[in-house]
Amino acid sequence: MRVLGIDPGLTRCGLGVVDGNVGRALTMVAVDTVRTPPDLPLAQRLLAIEGAVAAWVERFEPDAVAIERVFSQHNVRTVMGTAQASGVALVVAARHEVPVALHTPSEVKAAVTGNGRADKSQVAAMVTRLLRLTEAPRPADAADALALAICHIWRGGAQSRLEAAVLRHTITQPASRGVAR
Repeated sequence: MRVLGIDPGLTRCGLGVVDGNVGRALTMVAVDTVRTPPDLPLAQRLLAIEGAVAAWVERFEPDAVAIERVFSQHNVRTVMGTAQASGVALVVAARHEVPVALHTPSEVKAAVTGNGRADKSQVAAMVTRLLRLTEAPRPADAADALALAICHIWRGGAQSRLEAAVLRHTITQPASRGVAR
């Protein structure tokens, strides 16, 4: 399974692609951070993020996209930018017909470190170890994108298979009609 992890942000948007399966070694395929200057108009910043995410989807052909679920913070301006970047990533994935999963920060931290309250340095250290890298990806947004991909491979893949099985069962089972006796 190949997963594109996206740590959305307006100033820095982390992108990371990981190959792997549950119980097998994970491999980092690529990692980067899209940066947009704060003095650029908002529409242009979002367009730059859209172009980068689309290029990564086309280049790496992921089986799924894992995006960090936006959560409320104290700084509303930061939340808005994160939500806008997240929306752009969702649209790109939908346009390319790639399944999308949203994972909370605590879910990602728990999957990668075993602790849902781990700090950024602990996440980066575990990403480095799990992907057998010589050094931690920088900035933290890049490591977080890889952590999202790892989380989805370990947790989201099983959830996706369950949802697909339920869908197959629903499609193959005729709807019951009439009154129960």
